[in-house]
Order: sequence, then structure tokens, then C-alpha cells
Amino acid sequence: MNVAVFTGIRELDICERPRPVLERPDDVLLRIETVGVCGSDIHYYTEGRIGGQVIEHPATLGHECAGTVVEAGPAAPRLKAGQRVAVDPAISCGQCDQCRQGRAHTCRKLQFLGCPGQAPGAAAEFITIAAESCYPIPDSMTMVQAALVEPLSVGVHAVHLAAMPPGGAVGVLGSGPIGLCVLMAIGALCPNRTFVTDLLDNRLGLAKRYGADWAGVPTREDVVGAILKEESEGLDCVFECAGRQETLDQAVELLKPGGTLVMVGIPEGDRVSFRTEALRRKELRLQNVRRQNDCTKEAIDLVATGAVDVDPLATHHFALDETKEAFDLVADYADGVIKAIIHMTSSDGLETK
Repeated sequence: MNVAVFTGIRELDICERPRPVLERPDDVLLRIETVGVCGSDIHYYTEGRIGGQVIEHPATLGHECAGTVVEAGPAAPRLKAGQRVAVDPAISCGQCDQCRQGRAHTCRKLQFLGCPGQAPGAAAEFITIAAESCYPIPDSMTMVQAALVEPLSVGVHAVHLAAMPPGGAVGVLGSGPIGLCVLMAIGALCPNRTFVTDLLDNRLGLAKRYGADWAGVPTREDVVGAILKEESEGLDCVFECAGRQETLDQAVELLKPGGTLVMVGIPEGDRVSFRTEALRRKELRLQNVRRQNDCTKEAIDLVATGAVDVDPLATHHFALDETKEAFDLVADYADGVIKAIIHMTSSDGLETK
């Protein structure tokens, strides 16, 4: 089978490797149909690391994926050959203290697709994965939508963690794919007046389509002053989705006393800082987001029922042998890209690019 193999910083080859076989009775063999290029993949592609997680080349990447079941192990009776599935890329042990406490996403022995030292990446024609990570999708759902279920589930999880009531004022700082998924989840699950920022006009345009009440570019205006002019008491909650020090600082300024800062973005560096006086005097709550926890089925339902429309996120399409082109496009923020989708097969009926 063909696999995208990362051989160095911003270096990638398409290599042939043996097709995987079932090794555990509760595994399934998937033919991968679609893979989305995620911002975390780009960190590994351009920097070779996220914090202490460092790639050892050669390596495989990719985790936002959907596929078709080719074979199911004897302990995976709910899945059968030919079934189309969305994939939760996190494989938990089910036995550690975190799993027992309902926190499978912080499992002590977590294996995550395409994560250094864990599970192989999904940018391959076939993978094996635990059956519990596979969620059947309805016939009405495309494989592109199924791949986008993974980032949408992160947005759903972030909104659940925020625990905010409807009818307030909320900020989303950074409207890349994850920020837009957060915005969609807010609209579907907990409608609030939303203020969105980004450096790119096309992303803010899509944010407006998704219901943002206000959108601004921090390099062109004082977004904090402009938002506080609209909401003089401050915002109830801010989702920081850019992973940048300046947006974290803006979030602290924007929040009203007792507000919540939900940290969704992944900073490039090992540390960030806060003005502690503002945190203390406002008694702000900081909530980190670690991927998602048991939100895949909810995300599928939101897409299947039309409560959210993920299709506009998929702006660019590529074939497997164009994977490097896809990664370079996303890494360089080129051509108005929001989400690049790699098609491992042509079964989706969509043209690449």
C-alpha cells in the first residue's frame, strides 16, 4: 500500500509499505478514504515537535480521517465489511485512573494516530485501529464531512467545557478550522453573541457566514477596544484558538470578572504568560482543552441533521501523491486555504484540488 512518509522538516515522500493486518480481536482494518490536514500536523511538519513530543524521521502523520471497514476482528461484532465510519483517532486503554474517571482523552497509555511514539498516521491507504474508535456514519454523509467530524468534535468538547449559559457575549480569537468549529458548536449548542478575530479576511468572511456578530483583524484595529465598545462590561467567555501570546493577552482584557478563558489553540513555544493581577482581580477561570472526550457521536449527529454545515471548511482537495503540496499549502496559509483534504481513493466522487 502507499503511505505518506515524513522524512525531514518539510520533506515528504510517498512510499510503499506492507498492508497492515489485524493483530487484536477488537481491531478493524480500514481503507482510508479522506484525511484532513490539521494544524497540529503542521507543527510536526514544519517544526518537528509540539512541546516535548518530537518526531523521529521517518514518520507518518494524519489523524482527521474517515474510511471504510475492510475487515473486523471477532471481538468487533458491531462493525462489518463495507461500513463507512468516522474515526476518533485516540485509542485509550480503558483501565487506567483517567479512563475509569471518564477521561479517556487523557488516558495514561493513550495511542493517538500520527503522534510521535504512539500510533501510525492515517495518511495511508489502510490502517488498523481499535473498533471503539470507529463510528458508523449515515448514508447521507460524505467522506469529507466524516473526516471533518474530528475537528468539529474538538469544538463541541470546548463548548461543553466552557459551561456557559446561552444569551451572553463570547469571543473566538483565531478563526482557523478549530476556531470555526468552535463557532459552529456555539451556534448549535449554546447561542451567544459572538465576536471573532483573525488575521485573514477569508476566514473572517466564513465566520460571518457561520453567524459571528462581529469580526475584526487585530493588525488593522484595536480589536479589544472595538469589542468592549460593543460589550462595555466585557465578555462572559473567550475561546483562544490561535495559540499565540497576543491573543491570550487580548482574552484576559476582554473577559468580564468571573469570566472563562478556554484555551483551545496550541502554542508553538513551551510556555505562555499572563498578567496575574488581571487574572486575580477578575477571578478568571482558565480551562485547557485536550482534544475531545466522547463527542464524536454528537458531532456526527450535528452534521447529519444539518445543525452545522462543515462543507465550507474543505476549501482544497488533493490526491495521496499530492500530500506534500497539501501540507505546504496549509503551512504557508496560501490560496485562502482553510482545510485541505487528502483523498486516498476516488470513491468520494470528488476531484482533487
